Amino acid sequence: MEKEISAEITRLTALLKLEKAEDLRQYNEKIENSSLHERRKKGVCWYPVSADKSAYDVGERLLLKISLHKDLLVSHAFQSGKTVALFANYGGKAQDPAPVKGIVNTVKENEMWLTLNCDELPYWIGDGNIGVQLMFDDNSYQEMEKTLKVLQQTDDERLLELLSVLLGKMEARFRSQKAVHFAELNTSQNKALNKVLCAQDLAIIHGPPGTGKTTTLVYSIRETLRHETQVLVCAPTNAAADLLVEKLSDQSISVLRVGNPARITQKVLDHTLDLKITRHSNYKTLKSLRKRSEEYHAMGRKYKRNFGATERQQRKMLLAEARKMRNEADGLLDYIIADIFTSTRVLVSTLVGANNRHLQRMQFSTVFIDEAAQGLEPATWIPVLKAQKVVFAGDHHQLPPTIKSYEAAKNGLEVTLFEKAIARNSADELLREQYRMHETLMHFSSQMFYNNQLIANEKVKSWKIFKEDKTLEFIDTAGCGFFEQQNEENKSIKNSEEAHVLFLHLKQYLQQLTDHAAHIEMDSIGIISPYRAQLEALELALKNQNMDDETLSKLSINTIDSFQGQERDVMYISLVRSNDKGEIGFLADTRRMNIAMTRARKKLVVIGDSATIAQHPFYNGFIDYVNQVDAYRSAFEFLYAD
Repeated sequence: MEKEISAEITRLTALLKLEKAEDLRQYNEKIENSSLHERRKKGVCWYPVSADKSAYDVGERLLLKISLHKDLLVSHAFQSGKTVALFANYGGKAQDPAPVKGIVNTVKENEMWLTLNCDELPYWIGDGNIGVQLMFDDNSYQEMEKTLKVLQQTDDERLLELLSVLLGKMEARFRSQKAVHFAELNTSQNKALNKVLCAQDLAIIHGPPGTGKTTTLVYSIRETLRHETQVLVCAPTNAAADLLVEKLSDQSISVLRVGNPARITQKVLDHTLDLKITRHSNYKTLKSLRKRSEEYHAMGRKYKRNFGATERQQRKMLLAEARKMRNEADGLLDYIIADIFTSTRVLVSTLVGANNRHLQRMQFSTVFIDEAAQGLEPATWIPVLKAQKVVFAGDHHQLPPTIKSYEAAKNGLEVTLFEKAIARNSADELLREQYRMHETLMHFSSQMFYNNQLIANEKVKSWKIFKEDKTLEFIDTAGCGFFEQQNEENKSIKNSEEAHVLFLHLKQYLQQLTDHAAHIEMDSIGIISPYRAQLEALELALKNQNMDDETLSKLSINTIDSFQGQERDVMYISLVRSNDKGEIGFLADTRRMNIAMTRARKKLVVIGDSATIAQHPFYNGFIDYVNQVDAYRSAFEFLYAD
């Protein structure tokens, strides 16, 4: 291995250790060193919860549905796939029974489904003193550390070549072949597809918002399977992996979703190993062997009053037969699993999940990695170890991976392998035609991030909610005295007066929709902000609006990060920041704002203080663009009308 590459991997290993240490420190600060009351306020614990329902999944794992009273609900960090502990609180650690570990399946408002690591519900489940809290899970760190060690020590020629290509020490190579063309794909999508098929080492599908990245990726996988028996497809998150399973299965491609079923959505359970085992042609034989083994074992352990030599011999024979059948069952199960893994065309996992024990010894001609610009570099290398050729899909101008250590991020951990590869190679193809938003909403993002190369598809370039509607509006709160406030508990920031103006605008806009009732084309409204404290302010303001149920069903409020991959007909963005120092915090990550501003299909309303945000070049450019398209409005218009 070249010294330069070796040094880069060594530095990456050190940065990962910093990240792990900071992650653990934050965990201890939030949980281990906090009272139950403090953990609840920090959003890492629900207590008290009620146990509403239990069931068993197809893999005979115990599921539990819990709920928290809505009055106790605060912003929280629970997400699908997170490791948790279900505990009972009797007033002190000495009196409390041991907690039960589990994994979060789904979280919805004040309800959560858990998969528990036990066969039966604990005896204390109905005592009314139970709670659930996040746990520190370092399994992903262990897998990443193990992978970096392999990279440092490898003498595998092909892996060394991929290292050189991905880290820019060797140019990616492409073979010439007859181009394929699909009428349902646009010009740039077909170019990206052909780049994938011609690549010998690396191909990159660069997909800005709304350009059909996932569609292009699915076509690329489908066409690759015409020449290869099997491929591995990975993504940084369970949600992204599950979406790929859905899209691929819609193409009638056989897919196996690899991973813990507790971390997989209900929609893709049909494609999990557990369910595929139950549908295998040898499953009835497996069940029969297991049943007979249990019967022989039960007979062998049966209590006998008169236990002489004959009975002992009989018992020994029964237990031996039970072991024999259990071994046969285990062998048959291994065969079934191997058969499923080898016969399925596409195996899908998360980046870390690519080290699943059933995948550990498998190699693939092509490995596809979706949302690669969101994956930590050490995690992205995990599936690369299994590849002869790598295909990345993503956009480094959208959200980066979440990094907890400022020092690690500053020193390079925030730079993904996708970013390194796209900067150091000519292996990428930019998808240029977008199908999501009106061209006025597209142009600013295209100017700032994509060298003015994006074009709007004919079907979307001019669409509006109603004919006279303004597609873009910036509501300027400068001069209104709406100063931000910091939440002392979690240091998040809110601007309640800005939230008030947002709903004044929304109320007026809804009246406009009523006036144009016969002509409106609007099914959804999103309200987003970079700060969780502002979400609480927005939700509080919403309660005072007296909106009808139909409108409320169309409206959703969440963070910018939570809206990646989503879109709405109408989007409101509350920027929050308003101070004398011109400090903008999260807003300085312009990739986050690229996400926010490209969620809207037909109308975007941005609310903020130009005096604060315009001190940053990006927002100064946005104000210029707003004036250019006549989208500027003052908050005083709405305050006066109120």
